[in-house]
Amino acid sequence: MPNKNTSLLISFSLICFSFVLAFIETPYRALWPSFTAIVIALMSRRAFVGLLSGAAAGAIILSGGNPLKAFTSLFYDHLVKMLQSEWKISAIVFTLILGGFVALIEEGGGLKSFALKILNRGKDLKKQLQWCVLSMGLICFFDGLANSLMVGRLFSSLADKYGVSRAKLAYIVDSTSSSVACLAFISTWIAYQLSMIIEGFERAGMSTKPYILFFQSIPYNFYCWFTIILLPVMIIKNFNPGPMKELEDAAGDGLDLSITNKSDEIENKKNIIPAVIPVIVLIVTLFIGLYLDGAETIFPITVKGLAEAFGNSNAAIVLIYASIVAALVAFILYPRSKGGHTPSNIFEHGTKSFFTPILILIAAWMLSSTLGELKAGEVLSGLLAERLPLWLLPTLVFLIGSLISFSTGTSWGTMGILMPLTIPVVFNLTGDSTVETQQLILAACVGAVFSGAVFGDHCSPISDTTIVSSISCQIEPHDHVRTQMPYALIAAIIAVVFGFIPVGLGLPVWISLLGGLVTLWFIPNLFSLIKK
Repeated sequence: MPNKNTSLLISFSLICFSFVLAFIETPYRALWPSFTAIVIALMSRRAFVGLLSGAAAGAIILSGGNPLKAFTSLFYDHLVKMLQSEWKISAIVFTLILGGFVALIEEGGGLKSFALKILNRGKDLKKQLQWCVLSMGLICFFDGLANSLMVGRLFSSLADKYGVSRAKLAYIVDSTSSSVACLAFISTWIAYQLSMIIEGFERAGMSTKPYILFFQSIPYNFYCWFTIILLPVMIIKNFNPGPMKELEDAAGDGLDLSITNKSDEIENKKNIIPAVIPVIVLIVTLFIGLYLDGAETIFPITVKGLAEAFGNSNAAIVLIYASIVAALVAFILYPRSKGGHTPSNIFEHGTKSFFTPILILIAAWMLSSTLGELKAGEVLSGLLAERLPLWLLPTLVFLIGSLISFSTGTSWGTMGILMPLTIPVVFNLTGDSTVETQQLILAACVGAVFSGAVFGDHCSPISDTTIVSSISCQIEPHDHVRTQMPYALIAAIIAVVFGFIPVGLGLPVWISLLGGLVTLWFIPNLFSLIKK
């Protein structure tokens, strides 16, 4: 890692070169802000500094090298206008309320008591806590943002107690948020995913029933499946590749998880109601709210009706209302005790603790705004030529999607860019093929778009979901990315080798999934042999 003076010099040089690029007419300059953000974030180990620097570099290029215009545009076009988005404002409000909500249930002691009641004594509590986090992540399948924020905040203090590093916690939280939401046919993602499929067909001059194609694509979303499968393998075999091992060893040093200490006994006697009931209220309120807000008719309740309701709901508003209701319940149930802090003080402290992380999230949105104007996604997607070997198309779609998502830091943006481009390409390349082959390649490519969007997002230090997962687990985004990267790369390589390439060659998808599952089970053993 460069020293402070070297880092400042490199950072200054990157910003100055943005002025040079402002006068060079090349489409590839659209990638410069992402490069600047990533380099400065890695050197400074401060996500906010890197993100804001990248946004500034983008504004400089967009302004034609005019410093005053760049500053004005950065503030007005990429901050003020961006904050006029209902979804972004709701995300900020939801994050702040949830911060106070979690502070209440953490301070009340019921959360630790709940964990102690469900964790069996005399066994490996470290693994059991990881199972709890994984289970909660799967339960919160209907929204990635709520998943990341709630699960991370709920278990961060318990992770320290039972020797699970914050990095491991962030990895589990991040991997059970977007991966699960991307696969779920009832989620806040579904409307956007279906609309992108429809747009792709419209560009190809065709019509479709998007639900059918979405369901067909689910088995082909290999990265998301293998990411989720890798989690239990990691827990069972205590698999910690790369820098994760050092942090996990440090987190577990000196802990004897088989011994019940006095503080555990005190926590175990506390009432779990103040912790459990508010969490249940949050999940149930969010679930019911999304359905009622988006359903055309409440009864009868069908799977298709649920999916449509979740897709059509105004998730931005529902998230806020659900968090307010849950926070009120937590406030009412908070155990009052003499000499302790009042619930209002605790809630205020929990909310304030999220102010700095919110700035990081806003900086990420500012960078994304400049990248959108520079059409960075279109530049990368241009790498996807139309004349390609048909069997290689799903793999290339996955790789291009990964590049776009990594560079822009947005999985949704990647879907919006790549899906409308991919579907017409599939029809062009499969014009002489059978209907069965065309449907297979189409489903595989749609799954590849979703997989690439999530994989790039998992690896990007400028991704909002990466930052939110880091925030909720109270870890630097840089540390989260470097410890999660080996797992993400393993899942991605298995997705290509056992998924996209074989199905492109005509192998049944169930064989690909089975082959990937078996391989993932033996991956930890392979790493152990390599170390020897």
